[in-house]
Amino acid sequence: MHEFKLTPENIDHLNTNKGLTALLSREPYNLERAVRYVKYEKRLKKLQIELIRMQTWAIKENERIIIIFEGRDAAGKGGAIRRATERMNPRLIRKVALPKPTEDEKTQWYFQRYVNQFPKAGEIIFFDRSWYNRAVVEPVNGFCTQEQYETFMNQVNDFERMITESGIRLVKIYMSISKKEQAKRFEEIKNNPLKQWKMTPVDEKAQELWDVYTEYKNKMFKKTAKNTVSWKIIKANKKTIARVNAINHILKSIPYDKNLEI
Repeated sequence: MHEFKLTPENIDHLNTNKGLTALLSREPYNLERAVRYVKYEKRLKKLQIELIRMQTWAIKENERIIIIFEGRDAAGKGGAIRRATERMNPRLIRKVALPKPTEDEKTQWYFQRYVNQFPKAGEIIFFDRSWYNRAVVEPVNGFCTQEQYETFMNQVNDFERMITESGIRLVKIYMSISKKEQAKRFEEIKNNPLKQWKMTPVDEKAQELWDVYTEYKNKMFKKTAKNTVSWKIIKANKKTIARVNAINHILKSIPYDKNLEI
């Protein structure tokens, strides 16, 4: 175990409202954890300023942007999206987490309900799960037929080619966690009255079906390997690091004007 050194810089970090809050909010008190959190908050603020600059550019240039977050249950997709969007202009971003399809939607082309959510000029859409439900979650849990699954896999690359050829910018992020970390997060959710609503019947079976999820996830990556837009896999066992890396990838993927005044 390494020894944590309380340097003058670290003392300055702790001697702030955020530092004191981070130190006193959890017991046992942990100086290193508190300093690490303050550094994360400062880094996050800088990235959020760049996200605002990117959004300002998108509005000015009438850009349309779709950012999708995929990953296992409890991988931190929603948390990463919240950190990315919390400082942006809410009038021109939308966070989309679609419920299960209605009876009418079940009769439509599979991609149709997602297309209905696509951005207008100057708008950025964040999908918390996307059309890739049919690549992993649905076949694993028996929510689609084998034929429907195969049709999706045959169409998805062409679908995304049409998206990008139409001028929409697409970013795809996959949040990856370990089986042990998922089990730990499920326990935290179950024991927190403010989060218990997050647990669904699908979540309850996620650990049992871990290997099946892995099989379908790998098929998805293999099928889309030559897609026009590649996946960015973010290691997400450490939430703060994952959020920073996800935002960094978004900023690197969009060719916004980094000198634009905001």
